[in-house]
Parts: sequence; structure tokens; C-alpha cells
Amino acid sequence: MPASHSPTHNISDTKILWGNIMEFSRRGFLAATLPAGLTGMVAGSAAWGAVSASDSASAPFAFDAMGELRLEYGDDLLTAMRSSGLSAITVTLGDPRKYEEDAYQDALQALDEYDAHIADNPHWFIKATRADDALQAHRDSRIAVFYLFQNTTQFGRDLDRVNAFYERGVRSAQMTYNDQNWAGSGCWEPNDGGLSLFGHALVERMNEVSMLIDVSHAGMRTLAETVAASAVPIINSHASCRSVHPHIRSTTDENLRAVAERGGVTGICQIRPFLTDRREGALEAYFAHIDHAVNVCGIEHVAIGSDRDHRVIEMSEEYLESLRREMGAAFNDADWPLFIDQLNGPARMNVIRDGLRARGYSQGDTDKIMGANLLRLYRDVIG
Repeated sequence: MPASHSPTHNISDTKILWGNIMEFSRRGFLAATLPAGLTGMVAGSAAWGAVSASDSASAPFAFDAMGELRLEYGDDLLTAMRSSGLSAITVTLGDPRKYEEDAYQDALQALDEYDAHIADNPHWFIKATRADDALQAHRDSRIAVFYLFQNTTQFGRDLDRVNAFYERGVRSAQMTYNDQNWAGSGCWEPNDGGLSLFGHALVERMNEVSMLIDVSHAGMRTLAETVAASAVPIINSHASCRSVHPHIRSTTDENLRAVAERGGVTGICQIRPFLTDRREGALEAYFAHIDHAVNVCGIEHVAIGSDRDHRVIEMSEEYLESLRREMGAAFNDADWPLFIDQLNGPARMNVIRDGLRARGYSQGDTDKIMGANLLRLYRDVIG
């Protein structure tokens, strides 16, 4: 994508759009509240073919730095996910747009829900609190589930909540979501004030308890100051490269390099508008972001951070009309579909792995991007 590209809609429109998308995604709109006749939007995982659990046990290892794991995923879909090698995933707990007491209570509720779901499905999941849980899950043909908050609003201004949530199993948190919080500025803020005094104290406490710091969604100054403040490596879990495709959610080369130089990792997301304006050939654009990140950061510091559902999403005209009605002026045809066709479904790790090899990456370097880099980072930070 030429460096001269500029976004086709303004920041205000983007804020409304992605706020609505978050509502659809986090609260299950796509699956639960479609108008009658549109339920075919989410296709069954059978489209990817049935694969036995024994086949998934021999699949290559894959670790998604930030992806979706919905509580309603069934056995067929989970089997297909495992067959692609997915052995570990970091999932978002709760709604990152909430603040103050609402954020705290929402975080507690989400913890309870995921804890109960994992406990009820021990044949599928391990509640992951250390790096080696990912390897254990791979050996067992299960999925290690690491917990992430995509904001720090659930902490309020109480640093002791960092310890309390760590004790409950949360192993990473983003410093900000899209706008301003007590710690710093998100990427939507027109004036990025950088890491606040409280933000510095929060970084120190997260370092103390071995909670991984995530800078996805942060403004560029806040991101840079967080990297500098942390005594241990951090993660930019679901990002894109501004030099490849300028976008409000993308990361500058300077900050990509800063994360890597401190030992951290950047995961390349799969949200199409963050990567390219193209609908045809979007997969090539996705790999262009990976290539660029590798060139800037080094092969040891790039990973997969999908930020995507694992179901097969069908973009029918009826579905698009439903979005237009729901979103009104905030709807922008250019942003849909959010997915890349070839990565739309549970087999996407196979597509990525094969694509990297076809682009000339060695088996060892492919393995690093597919999960080994994340495993190293998690071991370095959370143990």
C-alpha cells in the first residue's frame, strides 16, 4: 500500500463506527440479534471440514496474541480451531469502553463467566496463567486461554486491584483503549498527553506482579512513554504498520522498533480496514504488514494477533442493510467486510502458516511468528 494513502473518513466517524462495532462484537450482536432470515450470516464450521481431535494433536503450534473465544463456540468449531494448530489464545474480558465502577463490575462478571466456562469444559480449555500452560494445552489437544483487559479502567485509581485481578488469573492489560483514561491517551485522542503520573505508577505495579503490559490502541506518545517506563518487555498485541497503511489504529516504525528493542512483540491484526482499503488482494496486504514488521522489528519480535472471530462470517446484502439501519450515518461501506476472505474462519492459522512459507520464510522463522515469539515473551514476563 503506498505511503501516500490517507483514510477515507474522519476521526469522528471512525470513533462512532468502531464504538458500534465493539458493541456488536463484545455483546454477540452478530450471532444473537440478527433480524429474522439473516441467521445464515454466521456459517457452520462444517464448511472447513471435520477434523478429529487426534489430527489436531499433531498440528503445528500456534498462539494468537489477541483473538476472540466466544462462550457459544461449539465442539465442531473448536475442533476446527485446534486442527489449525491453535493451542493458545489471549482473550478480552469485558467491555473496554466502560469506566469507573461499571468497568470494575463488568470485569468481575466477565472473569466469573470465563472461569465457569473453562471449568465446565476441561476437555477443551486450560485457564492459562504461565507460559508453559500453552505447551501443555498443545500436548493435550486443548486450548490455553490467557486473560486480557483491553483497558485499565477496571483498576480505577486503585493499584491494589492490579494485584487482585492478577490473583484471579488476569495476565495482561492494555494501558488504554481508544480514548483517555487515568493512565494515558488512546489513539482517538486528538492531543496525546502521554503516560500520566498514575500511568507510571501503574506500569511499575504491573511490572511488580508480572502482568504483561499491552499498548494496543494507545496513542503514539503514550505508547512510546510506556515502553520507556517499563522495566520488562511489553506487547503490542493486535496492531498494523502505519508505513504500510496509515490508519488511526496503526503503529509508527519508531514505536514498532522501540517495542522490539526492549524485547517486546508486535502482533499483526486481521481487521481488514486497519490493513488496506482493498477488498480483493487483502491477504497480500496482510502479509505486507507482517513483512514490514519483520524488517523493522526483527524476526524475533513479530506475532499473530488476529482480533477476529473464528466463525465463518457471510456478508450478504441483507446483512449489510441491517448494519446500515443500525449504524446510520456512521456506516461506511469501505470498512466492510472487516475480515479478509481467506482468513474468515477457524482454519486461518493454516492459511497464514502456508503463506509465510510460500513467501520464503524458513520453517524456524515461520514457527517464531506463529507462536514461539509469544511463548518466549510470556515466559520472560509472566513466567
